[in-house]
Amino acid sequence: MIGLVIISFVAAAYCLMAVRLSRTVITAPILFLAMGVVLSETGLLPAGEIHDVLHLVAEVALIVLLFLDAAQIDLRTLKRRHVWPQRMLLVGLPLAILFGTFSAWSLMPDWPLLTAALAAAILSPTDAALGQPVVTNPDVPLRPRRALIVESGLNDGLALPAILLFAALVSHDMSQSSTGWLIFGAKQLVLGPVAGIAVGLLGGWALLRAKTLSSTSEAYEGIAAIAMAAGAYFLSDLIGGNGFISAFVAGLCFGSVVKGQCKFVYEFTEGDGQILAWAAFLLIGAGLVPEAIAHLTWPMLALILVSLFVVRPLAIWLSLMGTDASGTTRLFFGWFGPRGLATALFALLVLETLPHRAGDQILYLAINAVWISALLHGVSAAPAARWYGRRIAAKGDCPETQGQDE
Repeated sequence: MIGLVIISFVAAAYCLMAVRLSRTVITAPILFLAMGVVLSETGLLPAGEIHDVLHLVAEVALIVLLFLDAAQIDLRTLKRRHVWPQRMLLVGLPLAILFGTFSAWSLMPDWPLLTAALAAAILSPTDAALGQPVVTNPDVPLRPRRALIVESGLNDGLALPAILLFAALVSHDMSQSSTGWLIFGAKQLVLGPVAGIAVGLLGGWALLRAKTLSSTSEAYEGIAAIAMAAGAYFLSDLIGGNGFISAFVAGLCFGSVVKGQCKFVYEFTEGDGQILAWAAFLLIGAGLVPEAIAHLTWPMLALILVSLFVVRPLAIWLSLMGTDASGTTRLFFGWFGPRGLATALFALLVLETLPHRAGDQILYLAINAVWISALLHGVSAAPAARWYGRRIAAKGDCPETQGQDE
């Protein structure tokens, strides 16, 4: 009970000081991860009780955030105008998984290639929540800020099929027929999007129709959006598809239909969505970080640092070749790819499907990557954003400050 009291007052204090703290190295993910570790180590928040709710909170957070992140993206506008995030998502993300696979295979020689590929895929999504001082900093021009927001909103959903595929390959039971396994995989990757498309399009049309008839209000639109995310997940599971892919695709289709006419999608990210993310960081800090740190090896640390300092920067640099992004912007985008909730939640998602040893190694890698990234990106976010803003401003008339082509 004392732990819950501390959590409540710390959360309230952070919210009351959030604007000032956003200019410092203290970010919400750092604070709640650290608080979770402290409360767990002091016994004020027993780790045994945390594990009972961690998976539930993780799944709910993943379903809701996948749907709402995707719903904020206008696919038609993205296709027509957003050159930078297109390149980072369609070229940079596959390159990051490819480079990460060979990095993991080299640094962890006892890992099979498929396990290395799974680790690389789990480390590839980024989380703008860990870089709030960047994406909300007015010193950084609008175009780069929007590019990072769009990329982080979509790359977790785009990485998910690769993660599920590699996890299935790692855990494949050789006694099962190849035909049966292929049918299962095809149903997961095909029926999930089918359910998502149906729920997203129908749900978006129904919302617009209800608004036209004045039969709903903003207070109920939010509940409807959450219900659609849950409906996409459960419908996909019912027909044999993957619920998480379904929730993401449903969000994309829902957002393309409503086109910004559901304010809840945007307000949730700034309000209730923050609470959900903070709760997940707190539980991860209390239930997983101490154990992950105890199993942190030098090769694992080297892999995490290579992923942060080499793999993503190189993939983003190459993906933006031929665009009007300057070298400064490419370096800035390459560094600000913090590993956050998606990395931790995806590792938890596949944990039970993997062989025991492989599952533990992937989970420890992911959790250690999250807290190390939270620390490094949290400390560097505000000063790096100011530095980048000054560099771009000094160039005067440059692509980063022109137009809305994110």
